[in-house]
Amino acid sequence: MNYIELTVSAKDTEQAEIIMADLSDFPFDSFNEENGSLKAYIRETDFDAVRNQVSSYLNTRGVRYTESTIPATNWNAVWEANFEPIVVDDRCYIRAPFHPKRPEYEYEIVIMPKMSFGTGHHATTCLMVSALLGLEVQGLHGLDMGSGTGILAILAAMRGAAQVDAIDNDEWAYENGSENVKANGVDDRVRTSLGDASLLGRDTYDFILANINRNILLADMQRYVEALHSNGTLIMSGILEADIPAIEAEARRLGLAPEKRNLRNGWAAVRCRKLSVHQAETAF
Repeated sequence: MNYIELTVSAKDTEQAEIIMADLSDFPFDSFNEENGSLKAYIRETDFDAVRNQVSSYLNTRGVRYTESTIPATNWNAVWEANFEPIVVDDRCYIRAPFHPKRPEYEYEIVIMPKMSFGTGHHATTCLMVSALLGLEVQGLHGLDMGSGTGILAILAAMRGAAQVDAIDNDEWAYENGSENVKANGVDDRVRTSLGDASLLGRDTYDFILANINRNILLADMQRYVEALHSNGTLIMSGILEADIPAIEAEARRLGLAPEKRNLRNGWAAVRCRKLSVHQAETAF
C-alpha cells in the first residue's frame, strides 16, 4: 500500500507542533518534526478521502506544503535514514534494531516504528515514557490505549508489570506493536488488541496510559475511569499545554484527582488518581 508524505513548511517549531496536533484529528499514521518542518504520513487511500479538508486547513493556516507518494516497500529505508536513538531521563534508551546496544542504561527498548506512532521522538511519547519511569508498576495490571509501536506497554512490562493490555485502532500499528512486543521479549505479559475503548469491559486495571489526542481523551475518559481501580493511576498525553484545563475539568467531574503535570515543547502530560466514592464526594 502506498503512503503520502506531506511536508509542511511551518514558520517555527511551535507552529509545527500545533499543526501536528490538529492533523492528528485526520487519519495520519505518523509525524516527524525537525527544525520547524513537519512531515506527516498517511495511507494514500485515506488521504484521498480527506485531501480537501486537509488542504483547506493548511491554507487557512497560511502555510506551504507539498505531497509525495512513498511506495510501502521503501518505508523501512525512510525510517532507517531518519530515525535516531534517544535517551529519556538518562534511564531509558530507545533504538531501532539497526542501532548499537547501550547496556549502560537501565532500560533498552528496541522499536521498529514502521508506520506506527510512538518512537519516543515526539514530545508526548517522551513525556509518557518519563511519567511511566516515575510510576511504581511492579506486579500491577495496566492498560495502554492508543498503543502505537507498543513502547509504553513494553516499558511497563520491563519495569515489572504483571500484565499490560495494549490497544490500538490502526491495523498497521497493531501489527507493528505486536512485533515490537515480541522482539523485546515481553509477549508473555503484554497482550495486543486491535480496537478502541469499546473493547473495555470486565477487565480492570491498576494504571492506564493514554497518549492519544484531546478529543478522544475527552470522549473516552469515562470508560477509562470505569476500568480503573480505586486509587489507580491514569496518565494522559497527546495534548497541548492549553488543553490541560479541559482535561483536568473532565477528570474531576468523573472522580479523578489531577496530581501532576509535565510539559515539553508546548505539549503536556497529566497524571490523575481515581478517588474512592467517599473521597470523590468530599473532594470537589
